[in-house]
Amino acid sequence: MYSRLLKDRIAAKFGRGKAIMLIGPRQVGKTTLIKEIIEDKQFLFLDGDDPEVRKLMTLPNTEKLRSIIGTAKVVFIDEAQRIEGIGLTSKIITDQFKEVQLIISGSSSFDLNNQLNEPLTGRKWEYNMLPISWEEYQNKHGYLIAEQQLENRMLYGFYPDVLNHPGEEREILNTLVSSYLYRDIFAFSGIRKPETLEKLLQAIALQIGSEVNYNELALMVGVDKNTISKYIDILQQGFVLFKLGSFSRNIRNEIKSNKKIYFYDNGVRNMILGDFSPLDIRIDKGALWENFLIAERIKQNLYKETYAKTYFWRSKQQQEVDFVEEKNGKIHGFEFKWKSKPSTKLPKTFVEGYNASQTIIDRENFRDFVLI
Repeated sequence: MYSRLLKDRIAAKFGRGKAIMLIGPRQVGKTTLIKEIIEDKQFLFLDGDDPEVRKLMTLPNTEKLRSIIGTAKVVFIDEAQRIEGIGLTSKIITDQFKEVQLIISGSSSFDLNNQLNEPLTGRKWEYNMLPISWEEYQNKHGYLIAEQQLENRMLYGFYPDVLNHPGEEREILNTLVSSYLYRDIFAFSGIRKPETLEKLLQAIALQIGSEVNYNELALMVGVDKNTISKYIDILQQGFVLFKLGSFSRNIRNEIKSNKKIYFYDNGVRNMILGDFSPLDIRIDKGALWENFLIAERIKQNLYKETYAKTYFWRSKQQQEVDFVEEKNGKIHGFEFKWKSKPSTKLPKTFVEGYNASQTIIDRENFRDFVLI
């Protein structure tokens, strides 16, 4: 059991008159976390994957809900995206049963957000949950074991089932990618060509750390640019990928419209490519390192509500900054190296142009970046 950073934040919202909504990819521990929070409370658990529950909870009226809820003080609806009309049902529970704390979790942001945003406007606390973070991992195992496991985590990632079954990582990741990862994407997005999605993911996996050109991806995958854009947006909504935009404040010769795309989990990325070779013989070690660091920083900013905006920066003269963070009116640039040299610095154009601070992150000081 990993102690999750969201636990105390979610628990603090109990009894404050709003629904609690937790969304994220399948298999990251959402159900486990909520059950841990409510284990000492009188709760009703409803699993949206159960056909009988779906039938029971599809558009019930207030009196039927009263019978279903009974004396429960907490109602936990898991995989809520599977239940038709869950938004209206959640609104009724929140408005009419003031003594009941409603918790909703789901593995897809496509349909869940679409169903819940309007009915629950002003009536919900919303949280996103991702695979185990480095901080959660180190908190459980301690500094030394975490340090020894760094390269394995860069290869196999942080899904709880992967962490809990050492030696079975590839089998688990294969099941995760082939069964769970795309289930909601296919169910709710209208995508009808799985092979196109797989080709796109493979192409993106090979371009970690590089700017992505949608026209080039379209040629590689064999579909039009608009389809590429749609699929990437869906993969982002499905918590497979996330995008970084380019940073610009109208300084001449910057690149303003390009994107970089990263995976939320290194293990998923490596499974898509079918490559778990040791780091010391990989030509993509730098890309894996960059993906690991940025994904961990995204988790930290999300869980700790830093409200930081994140980008990369590149000029037309090919000067680059791997990661740019804007927070509280200040700009900070980061350069990532597995092993840095004393001479490594960020481009003077960037530092002076934005009055930016700079940090070089490498194998020795990476905790300064992945622990806020």
